[in-house]
Amino acid sequence: MQKINELLTDENIEASAWEALEKSILYYKGRPVGTVAAYDVSVEALNYDQCFIRDFVSSALLFLIKGRTEIVRNFLEETLKLQPKERQLDAYKPGRGLIPASFKVVSEHGEEYLEADFGEHAIARVTPVDSCLWWIILLHSYVVATKDFSLAYKPEFQTGIRLIMEICLANRFDMYPTLLVPDGACMIDRRMGIYGHPLELQVLFYSALRAAREMLICKGNQDVVEAIDNRLPLLCAHIRQHYWIDLNRLNAIYRFKSEEYGKTAVNLFNIYVDSIPYYELDKWLPKKGGYLAGNVGPSQLDTRFFSLGNLMAIISDLATEEQAQAIMNLVEERWEDLVGDMPMKICYPALENEEYRIVTGCDPKNIPWSYHNAGSWPVLMWMLTAASIKTNKPYLATKAIEIAQTRLFEDEWPEYYDGKKGRLIGKQSRKYQTWTIAGFLLAKELIKDQSYLSLVSFDKLPSELVSRACEFEISSVEPYR
Repeated sequence: MQKINELLTDENIEASAWEALEKSILYYKGRPVGTVAAYDVSVEALNYDQCFIRDFVSSALLFLIKGRTEIVRNFLEETLKLQPKERQLDAYKPGRGLIPASFKVVSEHGEEYLEADFGEHAIARVTPVDSCLWWIILLHSYVVATKDFSLAYKPEFQTGIRLIMEICLANRFDMYPTLLVPDGACMIDRRMGIYGHPLELQVLFYSALRAAREMLICKGNQDVVEAIDNRLPLLCAHIRQHYWIDLNRLNAIYRFKSEEYGKTAVNLFNIYVDSIPYYELDKWLPKKGGYLAGNVGPSQLDTRFFSLGNLMAIISDLATEEQAQAIMNLVEERWEDLVGDMPMKICYPALENEEYRIVTGCDPKNIPWSYHNAGSWPVLMWMLTAASIKTNKPYLATKAIEIAQTRLFEDEWPEYYDGKKGRLIGKQSRKYQTWTIAGFLLAKELIKDQSYLSLVSFDKLPSELVSRACEFEISSVEPYR
């Protein structure tokens, strides 16, 4: 009898989540085009009544699984129309090829139109880098789900993909295969010391390159295809080698010399020993665990664990099989730190004391263990689930869902949670947050049918890249110069 009641409870929670997701659907000229960020009628909407590109991806994957492909197609078509196609030399206008952070439906004089926000109205006016990358990844997911290659092959879509790739692959003041981006340009959209080459954007960049490589077919795009073919193995090797941290790697870094020059340099990024919290990491790292660092650059090795980047590295096949297992071993061994009472921490550990004040600028929303400063974000549950399935550890996903589902329902689907274990509803958290709802439902669907992982996973590099990629395996890669 108790098991029946538990089953009914699970079913009721899912039914409630689906009902809330339906209310979040945004319509434009009578057609569904996305989902609003949150449907919380108890507070002022601010920009939560808009459809954010990164937020919608969770909902879109869920709609694709359920065969509701129209809303995803409409979203892709309408957001593509918002992409600037002309070159702009005005610093205050979005560059050619950008996909907006969000859009809203505006009604004036009986007419509707979409108004895009490229960061002009965002906190600190930061232009999103991840929107372009998520857009390409979602287009690829749509093609995988529907087998409708004709959408991606349309001239306007081929142009749209090309313009995004031109931004990512353009000539730049940088010599790394990674993307150089400003602070606040991704899911962590406030100042958190992730400027430079943050892991999240490098993994999304890799996934977008893989997706674009499969979808670009026009003869006029051959130069972009060649650029992708050149960048992919370099980016893959760079991340796998230079971002990786485990006990062996920690020991090597611990004995680094600084101020090295030339081709024989071992400490390529001139990392200073005193900048790394060795003794904390030595206690925290399991013997068979490891992870990808948050950021690598000149004199910078950010040793914080960033969940989205590490989980997506597993899902997208950027991490090696050994690294993927080590990351999930770390999650399992440090469950109380990374998952706790609400899956899961966006990063770990939190910036505290003077470091918090300097790095965040005393951001009152990013106090330690809150919001982006090691707060808990339920949307990450679907990525945790996908990574668990990918590494043959589905029991971790099941455990996370069991921890979260009843509380999410009772707390009315908050945006994020605060505290070291995620026991406090976020101080400024919106309720009925759409990607919280979609993240939970998507995790449930992935557990039910693991084949859905193909929507976001890449199992093999394109055949013509395999031989080139082999030259850059982590075991044999030469220091990047």
